Amino acid sequence: MAVIHRTTMSPGKLELLAAWMPSKPWYRGGDAPVLAKAGGFRLDDPAGDVGIEFMVVTDTSGDSPVTYQVPMTYRGAPLASAADGLIGTSEHGVLGRRWIYDGAHDFVLVEQLLALLAGRTTAQDQNESGIPDPAVEVRTEGAGVPQGLTGPGAVTDTADASLVTVGPMMQEGPVSTLTVCRVLRPAPAGDGAGCRVLAGWSAPDGARQHALFARLAAFEG
Repeated sequence: MAVIHRTTMSPGKLELLAAWMPSKPWYRGGDAPVLAKAGGFRLDDPAGDVGIEFMVVTDTSGDSPVTYQVPMTYRGAPLASAADGLIGTSEHGVLGRRWIYDGAHDFVLVEQLLALLAGRTTAQDQNESGIPDPAVEVRTEGAGVPQGLTGPGAVTDTADASLVTVGPMMQEGPVSTLTVCRVLRPAPAGDGAGCRVLAGWSAPDGARQHALFARLAAFEG
């Protein structure tokens, strides 16, 4: 179980994200985001070493607010395989220096997101330790999630999502695409094959919104 510490981080998460997000192709604003936390949830690392957070932030720097999902991992040492996803480092008031990564590049987050889609783990409250978040919904159509998947393979950022290649641990067999939605738009879940995670956040006016956060395409073959 992840333990959430009531302490400071310097620089803070929003400060790091404001410097990092303008470099991403899915970011819709200018060079100076004005970010506010709008929601999210956490997953537990079974080994207890890595913090996993799916943060929702709203940027109000443009003509109209835009809401983004940024999955992040918090580590006590650099992760060479995720170097392309480094958001920055921060001094944590309890744990010391933390390396903060875009979670689409971190195998621990990807594997736990796959476990969530497969029903093998449960989303946790973003702000309280040991409390599940019942508002996070998993829907499964088709054959579901095969056992023994790992990732990330290739990570491709598009105009509104990150596409993560996942496949069998033994590197044999079919691969699929895990879509991590970046620009969040309130909409019905829709139908179709594959597995999906849906969750909510608070709009600037306080209204609750709900949308697709991640989707695993159906496996074939």
